[in-house]
Amino acid sequence: MPDARMQKQEEEIQLVVFRLGEEELGVNIHQVREIVRLVPITPIPRAPEFIEGVVNLRGQVLAVMDLAKRLDIPSKPRSEKTRIVVVELEDNAVGMIVDEVSEVLRIPTSKVEKTPQLIESEISQRYITGVGKLKDRLLILIDLVAILSVEELEHVRKIEQQVPSEEKKETSQKEETKKE
Repeated sequence: MPDARMQKQEEEIQLVVFRLGEEELGVNIHQVREIVRLVPITPIPRAPEFIEGVVNLRGQVLAVMDLAKRLDIPSKPRSEKTRIVVVELEDNAVGMIVDEVSEVLRIPTSKVEKTPQLIESEISQRYITGVGKLKDRLLILIDLVAILSVEELEHVRKIEQQVPSEEKKETSQKEETKKE
C-alpha cells in the first residue's frame, strides 16, 4: 500500500516558472536539463527569425532560440536576469532564452485546468498544456518539447551541424577566457 508521501507526489507537479515580458509561464521540471546565464551567441545566417544562433556549452554546440519571439510575446530588454533554459528535444539540446527564471514550485494537479477554448488555436493546442491556478495569479503551463514543429526541429539540427569546428573552438576559447 503506498504511503501518504507517495500519494502526495502523484497529486503534484513540479514546475520551473519563468517570465517572458509580463507573462508568467511554467514548464514541467522534467523537461529542463539545466538553466544557464546568457552567454554570447554566434548568429547563424538564414536561420528562422526566432533562432538567435548557437553557443558552445561545455563543448556542445547548442542552438538558441528566443522563446518570446517564438511565442509572439513582447519581452523585456536582456539583463543580468536573462537566462537560457536548456531542454532536450528528441536527443537534441536546445537553449531557450527567457527574461528570467523566478522559481521552482509544486502545485497540486487539481489546481491545473485545461486550456480555455477561447485561446486554443492549432499552434497553442500543441504546446499549452493548461493553466495553473495559484493564490494570486495564473500560470500558463507549456510543453517546451512541443514548441518546435518537426520541420523546425530538423532545421535546428542542421544549424548545429553547420557550425564549422574552428568556430566551435573559438567560442569555447572565449568562454574559457571569460571564466578567468
